[in-house]
Amino acid sequence: MRADNSATDISGEALLALRADTPGCEQVVHFNNAGCGLLPDPVLQVMLDHLRLEAAIGGYEAAAARADQVRGFYTELAALINCGPDNIAFAGSATHAYSTALSAIPFEPGDVVLTTRNDFISNQIAFLSLRKRLGVEIVHAPDAPEGGVDVAAMAALMREHRPRLVAATHIPTNSGLVQPVAEIGAHCRELDLLYLVDACQSVGQYPVDVAEIGCDLLTATCRKFLRGPRGSGFLYVSDRVLRAGYEPLFIDMHGSRWVAPDQYQPVETAARFEEWEFPYAAVLGCAEAARYARRVGLEAIARRTPVLAARLREGLGAVPGVRVLDRGPQLGGLVTFAIEGWQAQPFKAAMDARGVNSALSLREFAQFDFGDKDVDWCLRLSPHYYNTEDEVDRVTAAVAELAREALTSQVRTAGSAAA
Repeated sequence: MRADNSATDISGEALLALRADTPGCEQVVHFNNAGCGLLPDPVLQVMLDHLRLEAAIGGYEAAAARADQVRGFYTELAALINCGPDNIAFAGSATHAYSTALSAIPFEPGDVVLTTRNDFISNQIAFLSLRKRLGVEIVHAPDAPEGGVDVAAMAALMREHRPRLVAATHIPTNSGLVQPVAEIGAHCRELDLLYLVDACQSVGQYPVDVAEIGCDLLTATCRKFLRGPRGSGFLYVSDRVLRAGYEPLFIDMHGSRWVAPDQYQPVETAARFEEWEFPYAAVLGCAEAARYARRVGLEAIARRTPVLAARLREGLGAVPGVRVLDRGPQLGGLVTFAIEGWQAQPFKAAMDARGVNSALSLREFAQFDFGDKDVDWCLRLSPHYYNTEDEVDRVTAAVAELAREALTSQVRTAGSAAA
């Protein structure tokens, strides 16, 4: 695999090398990177090596033997998002990281959470739970006519409500929209508001710079576009949040010290948001995934992945019976569409049968967005930099074939009814 060179495109021999690192490319057309990216071989080997070591000498002993490599998780993730290693906490998932971060905020009845209409489903449910348990108010900023949050309107709501928390999802899971999180962050900094960003779909797809975004907290998974293992994610905690003494509601022996019978003291770093037990093979796999992405080059990835997605949208948009749903001034690597004449599960199964990995999005995943678009479900396709233009065209052809099948069936049914 080539070294990091942001001026070089991913094509030709470089693309072949990346695909050679990805054995799954030989099995399927993997357009479900927004769910799980295919593990590159170096990530898989690091994890297998550690599991073998655990089997050979014991889990505690293996962790001690690999302590330097484990610390690499923090340095690699910090380099990936432009912060210090002490600002990174490992989490079992992005949702775990998000809920742990929320638990550190001392919400009181009447406090406002200001968010968007496109925040991730689990985040929206968490806000509703805060409302139910603590009397927190939820305010959703409106969308702009072209799609995506209206930043000016959101800034006005910040001034009106002085929210306890501002929250935004960088790339919603239910569409190709890329939200202007840095613009939101500039207003948060101006007004000294706490700002939490869900970067689940952007880490590994785009360069993510927490200083540029201006966030206090940021969560992400490692399994999606970063191409790390399942059951792993991380939380970024800013220096100002650490200095202010924020800590999770349930802090354990890893994140604090029991200094007296009736007193504990949180550690000074983001480790206060971690728990004692770690899946060390996954931690090492995450570190290698971040290392791998940086070698490929995030700038190069950020150029190639949206281009593949744009090619897919254009192809699907020309298919009769297909409606591409993505809206917004900037669109990323998630492509969503509705198709006439099919139900959700049978259509997904038909794509599976053609060797195409995809994902269903249902109305309950995005109540606001799907309500606006008047759809109950859609199929989500998410290519990544190691996919090819030929795969894009093959997937478009598969969808076109299934659309024709549905149209033919409708014509037959109409003819039978007329007879």
